[in-house]
Amino acid sequence: QVHLVESGGGLVQAGGSLRLSCVASGVIFRSGAMGWYRQAPGKQRELVASITSGGSTNYTDSANGRFTISRDNAKKTLYLQMNSLKPEDTAIYFCNAQGVGIFGLFDSWGQGTQVIVSS
Repeated sequence: QVHLVESGGGLVQAGGSLRLSCVASGVIFRSGAMGWYRQAPGKQRELVASITSGGSTNYTDSANGRFTISRDNAKKTLYLQMNSLKPEDTAIYFCNAQGVGIFGLFDSWGQGTQVIVSS
């Protein structure tokens, strides 16, 4: 089983930056796509950005131009650099990872890290 642990959230003023990290533990035979999602109070979880095993990235309109997703496969770590943060970016940010592990296909989620952007 593959476990994900996010870190890097916190309280920041509008216009500031944060860098989120997500570390995977467990045996991974083949890494697949990874992504960052977020869930604001009273709203559904939504995709923020994703990255394939080959490094191709995809961003939602709200993240495009402000956020950068990257991964270090050797360290089994996913990153999200968030710049020019806005109060509407306030949410719990979750990491998702897919691939093949010791028990076969996995689709794992982390526990989330809170991001609060004050105006």
